[in-house]
Parts: sequence; C-alpha cells; structure tokens
Amino acid sequence: MTGRLLLLLAAIFSLAAASDPAERLPDPAQEARARALFSQVRCMVCQNESIDDSDAELASDLRKVVREQVAAGQSDTQVKAFLTARYGEFVLLKPRFSAGNAALWLVPFLAVLAGLGMLAARWRRRESTQALTGDEETRLAALLDDKAT
Repeated sequence: MTGRLLLLLAAIFSLAAASDPAERLPDPAQEARARALFSQVRCMVCQNESIDDSDAELASDLRKVVREQVAAGQSDTQVKAFLTARYGEFVLLKPRFSAGNAALWLVPFLAVLAGLGMLAARWRRRESTQALTGDEETRLAALLDDKAT
C-alpha cells in the first residue's frame, strides 16, 4: 500500500516539476510517457544533461516536440527514431548498439593495445641489440680491471 502511495506522490511531484503547466499534455498517461522520454533525450546545448534536467531553450523545444509526438500517438521507439533522424544518434543519452558505436568504443582500446605491442617489440629489439660480443666482454673486463688498480 505504501509503495503505491509513494508512486502516486512521485507521479504528482514529477508533473508539478514540469516547466510550464500549459505545456503539459491533458492525458496523464501520455504526460508520464513524455516525461520518461525526456530523461532519455540529451540536451544538445548542455550535452551531459537530459532535456528533463536542462533549462536551455533548445531543451524546451525538444520537450515540446516529444509531447507533440506522444500526443500524435507515436510509440516511444517512433519518437526516438524521429529525434534520431532529425538530430543524429547523439541526441539519445543511451544510443543503440551498432557497428559504428562499437567502433567508437573499441578504437581507443585497440590503439592502446597497438601502442603496447609496438613498445614490447621495441623493447625486445633493444635487448637483443645491447648484448655484448665475447671480444667486447673481454675488453670491458680488462678496462674495469685497469680502473680498479
């Protein structure tokens, strides 16, 4: 029972947190869907904030677009597809998995691994070229003996 009461209070407070009551959708279910989508869409000005958290003018415009899409009966996936087609995948705070995104995440790790591989190869080459021949070792021992006396 208390869980439902807390959920109801959270819904009421989240509706009260909307920037302008005139912007809210008349259907509470649609408004809740729109608010859930707000937290998944990046503010293109702030970049690390959702449009729900941002006070930027562009975030306000994006909130209106999301509400219009939800009011038009679009699904969450369709709203995200609309925003992605218009602004690129960067508009989503959690972009979908794709080959392009995987490459963006993997290239830095591959670059570090390649650098470590080159460093190891150079180290091996350096160790093999620094070994003294038998004549050099004899000459070095003689030089060290001369210094010691």
